[in-house]
Amino acid sequence: MTPADWPDVERLFGANGACGGCWCMTWRTERGVDWDAVKGPTNKRRFKRLVTSGGVAACLARVDGEPVGWCCLGPRRDFPRLERSRIPTSADADDWAVVCFYVPASQRGRGVARHLLAAAVDLARDSGARVLEGYPVRVKDGAYPATFAFVGVPRLFERCRFRDVTPPGARRLVYQRRLRPRRA
Repeated sequence: MTPADWPDVERLFGANGACGGCWCMTWRTERGVDWDAVKGPTNKRRFKRLVTSGGVAACLARVDGEPVGWCCLGPRRDFPRLERSRIPTSADADDWAVVCFYVPASQRGRGVARHLLAAAVDLARDSGARVLEGYPVRVKDGAYPATFAFVGVPRLFERCRFRDVTPPGARRLVYQRRLRPRRA
């Protein structure tokens, strides 16, 4: 992901900003911000500023040059809403988190999210992260509406060697992968 990728992000997310005017800003929302007031064009402007300034860690999947998927991650401190959520995250703000996937319906079932998560692991490792966390939705009976699974599902994280470290009684799942620097 580079600042030059903005046109592809805009094309992939479409008029709805991926989902409901989010523009991958849900976890970046500061305390006291009225979501209904910022979703849509305001989020798009804010997100474009972040992307074009190089302030977004993300992976963008392409097939034949066309964008087909998105995964956003970064240091937990980049996501204020995550920091104040009831998700039992790592205690270290320098640890990284995978907070969002977006794969259009036409591309689902092709392994795009799995490839994005594998690339996210590499990006986090190469950026010096020691831990990468994800917070997938609980899936009952093997199905979950894709629109609401933007944080991923357990099977996705398990396939990429994340471990379930959810504390007993927690409402949200926590999957974690410890990262070791690449050998030279």
